[in-house]
Amino acid sequence: MKAIKLTLLALIGFVSAGIAQKVDKVVIKTPSVICEECKDRIENYLKREPGVLTVNVDYKKKITTITYLDERNNVEGLRTAINNAGYDADDETADEDAYKALPACCKKGADSTKCVKPAP
Repeated sequence: MKAIKLTLLALIGFVSAGIAQKVDKVVIKTPSVICEECKDRIENYLKREPGVLTVNVDYKKKITTITYLDERNNVEGLRTAINNAGYDADDETADEDAYKALPACCKKGADSTKCVKPAP
């Protein structure tokens, strides 16, 4: 009886390992990100995207690093999500309506020292 239980347990373990999803990581240039508020906007927006595990926006280096499940999303979809949040992603331009909805301090050419991070 113990041998059967161990065999079943081992079989379940092998099957589970075989269907594990692949995790990918991508770095996307986000040249229009200029402040902490931009960082928070993109991170919060992308965390709602399917398969996204982690998001880290470095507004000083102007890059966004995303870890995601490759069966649930892809690089093109992640770029589009950044565009839909109002920001440029690699060579793709931000969605015009989303860009217009950004606060003035998050728009291209704005003075990032005037940005005020929203209260939690």
